[in-house]
Amino acid sequence: MEIIIKHTKNELGKIAAEYGAKKVSEVIDEKGFANIILATGASQFEMLDNLVQQNVEWSKVNCFHLDEYIGLPESHAASFRKYLKERFAHKVNVNSFYFIKGENNPKQECKRINEIIKRYPIDVAFIGIGENGHLAFNDPPADFETEEPYIIVELDKKCRMQQLGEGWFPNLESVPDKAISMSIKQILKSKSIICTVPDKRKAEAVFKTVTAEISPIVPATILRKHNDTILFLDRESASFLNKG
Repeated sequence: MEIIIKHTKNELGKIAAEYGAKKVSEVIDEKGFANIILATGASQFEMLDNLVQQNVEWSKVNCFHLDEYIGLPESHAASFRKYLKERFAHKVNVNSFYFIKGENNPKQECKRINEIIKRYPIDVAFIGIGENGHLAFNDPPADFETEEPYIIVELDKKCRMQQLGEGWFPNLESVPDKAISMSIKQILKSKSIICTVPDKRKAEAVFKTVTAEISPIVPATILRKHNDTILFLDRESASFLNKG
C-alpha cells in the first residue's frame, strides 16, 4: 500500500481524482471501457468535485456504489443514491450506473445487484475509510470471508455517530442501523484502489490501518494485502502516523 500525503484536503481531492482518472483512462484505452466503484460521505466531497472535471471518456464507464441504507428513501438528504446522482451521475454522462435500492426487499436487492456486478469486474475503486476503520459499511468485526459481492450488515454505534456528526441526520435515533454494503472480498477484487481519507477525525483510523495487525477488528487493514492500493491523506488525517 502506497501512501501519498498532501497539505490540505483540497489538494488531496485534486491529486486523488487526477490519479484515479488516469487509471480509468488507461483501462479504457486498453479494453474500450472501464468499471468503477464510487464511495460517498463528507470525505469524498473534494475528490468527486475534481473527478467530474477530469478528461475521461465517461460514456465508456460503468459505475457501482459501495453501500446504501436500508429503509431510507432516495429523497432523504443522507441517501447515497441522491448523493451520487447530485455529485457525479448528473454531471458526467456515464454508460451505466447501477444504484443500490434499500427501501423495500434488501435480500432481493442484494441478489439483483450481485448478479449484475459479477458481469462487471471492477477496474478502479474510489473508496474511503470510516472513523471506526470500516470499509464501505463493513463495521468491525468485518466479514473477511463471504464471497457475496453485496451483503446486509448491521451498523455499529460509532459508525452511526459518524453519520450523525457529518450532519446527515438530526439525531442518532434517526440513523438507520442496517445497510446493504459491498463486501470486503468484493472491494479487494478491484484492480486498483484509490482510498481518499482527509480530516483529523480519521487520524486514529488511518494510524491503525497502516500499523495495526491485519484483522476484521480494523477492517481497513486488509488494504495492505492489495497489490495496487494508494492511500491519499491530508496533513490532518496523517497526523498520528509519526506515533509509529
